[in-house]
Amino acid sequence: MLRVSVLCLGRLKEPYYADACREYVKRLGAFCKPEVIELAEDGDILSRVPKGAYVIALCVEGRKLSSPGLAALLEKQANQGRSHICFLIGGSEGLPPAAKAAADFSLSMSDMTFPHHLARVMVLEQIYRAFSILAGTKYHK
Repeated sequence: MLRVSVLCLGRLKEPYYADACREYVKRLGAFCKPEVIELAEDGDILSRVPKGAYVIALCVEGRKLSSPGLAALLEKQANQGRSHICFLIGGSEGLPPAAKAAADFSLSMSDMTFPHHLARVMVLEQIYRAFSILAGTKYHK
């Protein structure tokens, strides 16, 4: 089963964001082995990237994908034998340049700016949506 890690700089303080994240992690359990790892804002995010993982950095200068496009990216990596996908989410200052440079793919969610805590919920929802698309469920309309 594919493993999906979401490494985050910063900790969730707001219970409504934490509740939403827990819900999507629970839902993802039907499709993959999900984990969310919170690191200190000034932590070394690259040291926590699992060896051999396909790394997707969330950054404004990244490429925009539709939900089906993200599903296709995840499916392609799984079909190429990747067993681990790792998303990197920066803190209030974004991701360190070294983390962006080390990524296999840079993903932008929008030209708009979102709080990094909300971005975490949005990324988890989109990962869940991507797996729902691949599974042909009714979640994605």
